[in-house]
Amino acid sequence: MSVSTGACSEAVDRLREALNRADAVVVGAGAGLSASAGLTYDGARFEEHFGDFIAKYHIPDMYAGGFYPFESLEEYWAWWSRQILLNRYEKAPRPVYEALLALVRERDCFVLTTNVDHQFQMAGFDKKRLFYTQGDYGLWQCSQPCHQETYDNEETVRRMAAEQRDMRVPPELVPRCPRCGRPMTMNLRCDGTFVEDEGWHAAAGRYAEFLRRHRGARVLFLELGVGGNTPVIIKYPFWQMTMHNRNAVYACINRGESFVPRGLRRRGIGISADIGDALALLSGAEA
Repeated sequence: MSVSTGACSEAVDRLREALNRADAVVVGAGAGLSASAGLTYDGARFEEHFGDFIAKYHIPDMYAGGFYPFESLEEYWAWWSRQILLNRYEKAPRPVYEALLALVRERDCFVLTTNVDHQFQMAGFDKKRLFYTQGDYGLWQCSQPCHQETYDNEETVRRMAAEQRDMRVPPELVPRCPRCGRPMTMNLRCDGTFVEDEGWHAAAGRYAEFLRRHRGARVLFLELGVGGNTPVIIKYPFWQMTMHNRNAVYACINRGESFVPRGLRRRGIGISADIGDALALLSGAEA
């Protein structure tokens, strides 16, 4: 059930009421939230920062580039250092994350996200109330992996971006596992080699405890920009938890993909709009 433009105001009013009544808010955030904040992976932003790679390899966007079989590790890390710096260590162009924080700052809130760009913490969200299920652009791991640890990469990534020449980083900057010497790779869930380190498990435990603590309470499950690629992480669990808790409300904001299951129509809110625009309307109504 997608909400038309004419019905958007009514849906926003319902969401405002649900937000005001909620004992707790669980935010489920997907790629659409970062896209609304301006972290786009194609178009002018991509062309500005990856023009040389586009010319040489005809790579269509940043997502595809992350899987490209580059000719050397020096070239691989020239690409990735740019992508990490641009999407992990720079704040999003639009203050959408800040607008979301303003709405939930005074509420008992937890965030579950498949995004790996760290924008929640950069906007000021409490890191103890965040669970990044799919990894973090700011972390590396052994490509094997030979052990279950991750490593912060900011210092080396900034050097890679500054010192690369002709689409290659200096060989001495290529990261290698401190234990086995194999090349490092991104801590992103792409296959069975993804490392779930101590921090990942601690965040998973805090999320589970948050849900346990609010079982049966008036919970707003607020889904933002979650598409159909990995619905088992956020979308389906949010539907199930709402169905099993008669006091819960499910809300979905996603341009063109705001679907509410038939069984949740009375306690479901769908807003098909840009997330930033919808949050602005919600903030204005709330004010």
